[in-house]
Amino acid sequence: IIVGLGNPGPRYADTRHNVGWKALDLVAEQLRIPLNERRPKAVLGIGYRADRFMNNSGEAVEYLLARFGGGGGNLLVIYDEMALLPGRIRLRAAGSDAGHNGIRSIIQAIGGTGFPRLRVGIGAPPAGLVAREYVLGKFDEKDSEAIAEAVERAAAAVLCLLDENIDAAMNKFNQDPNAAPDSPGPPPDSRPERASPQDPGVGRRPVSPDVPNSAQSNEQPGSNHTSQ
Repeated sequence: IIVGLGNPGPRYADTRHNVGWKALDLVAEQLRIPLNERRPKAVLGIGYRADRFMNNSGEAVEYLLARFGGGGGNLLVIYDEMALLPGRIRLRAAGSDAGHNGIRSIIQAIGGTGFPRLRVGIGAPPAGLVAREYVLGKFDEKDSEAIAEAVERAAAAVLCLLDENIDAAMNKFNQDPNAAPDSPGPPPDSRPERASPQDPGVGRRPVSPDVPNSAQSNEQPGSNHTSQ
């Protein structure tokens, strides 16, 4: 079960937060399977868009597992990641939520962290811009090309996982695409490099003070990370 995280509605279609949906759409396009069967909590096809705002992603995943059966090991969740530079992707077999509200919601819904996830780097917000505004904003011209390439690599990683296995996909796609051919890449399950300490919001995104995480509802888009 392949799940792309994002916020529903045309207002958020091209935002940084919805890069998981973009990767899922490309997978469906390449396999010529449309995502067009709408259900209360998900849009169905080859994969599933979590048709809930980010902070409530667990509701959609819980629905899908109840309908189709299986557990965390049968999932692959695709989502945006500020701790990765634009253009980078990182596939992992399991892990914590790392401060990501959508992943935290899924962990709470299924009762465990043992599910594969594919993170697509969007980079950290510039100084002076709060994380919520950043993730709900659109990519600038500088990053658009790198993000388009990352979405293509993410889709290719999903297809590799389906055709082979997660280890093969991690070995092939967790490498820096811009590294020299003979440069050793990180181990497949290693944590990504993070931006410098001067970059605000890396890896932990503060929720806007006027919209606390506990008060998020289906009428509001979720901020991606919270502070520790």
